[in-house]
Amino acid sequence: MTGILLTLFALPLFQRLRDTFSISPVDALDLILRSAVVYVVLLLGIRLTGKREVGQMTPFDLVLLLLISNAVQNSMIGPYNALTAGLVAAFTLLLVNRGMSRLVFKNRKWRRRIEGSPALLVYDGQLNWEVMRREGISEPDLRASLREHGVELLSQVHMAVLEVDGNISVIRKDEMPTVSRPHHQFKFLQKKS
Repeated sequence: MTGILLTLFALPLFQRLRDTFSISPVDALDLILRSAVVYVVLLLGIRLTGKREVGQMTPFDLVLLLLISNAVQNSMIGPYNALTAGLVAAFTLLLVNRGMSRLVFKNRKWRRRIEGSPALLVYDGQLNWEVMRREGISEPDLRASLREHGVELLSQVHMAVLEVDGNISVIRKDEMPTVSRPHHQFKFLQKKS
């Protein structure tokens, strides 16, 4: 009687558990390679779309992000549907992300290539049209950001900078020091006599 119960219930359960968790080492390497390639390609794609896309997500950007994640899921996992395959892909993405973060932290050249550099949008009340066009910032978007900083007129702006995270920093003219020398001391740089 127990042999029949084992055959009817336990064996299919064990078979299903084995299929859920089993993945060969070759398949695991395939998953690792696929996941790493997808990560790097998406990072490059996001970098090429500009800083504005990262910092100021619109509903269109959210929909695009969700669709991209769904589209690349099949590229990463491929024909593997075991639980282990998903875990290997997730772990690979975490490791590649950690590696990229360390690379960017330790190497200024790579940081600039991967993260980009700040872009000066306004200087002394004058719009920098070339930079705005290159970064995909429209004048209404910039003016909205200036209003968020309490600035109504361009003439009130000393500098507006598109930061690498997509945010716009604004320094008002009335926030600038009126003294011609630096407003801070560099005592730690001076030698003691």
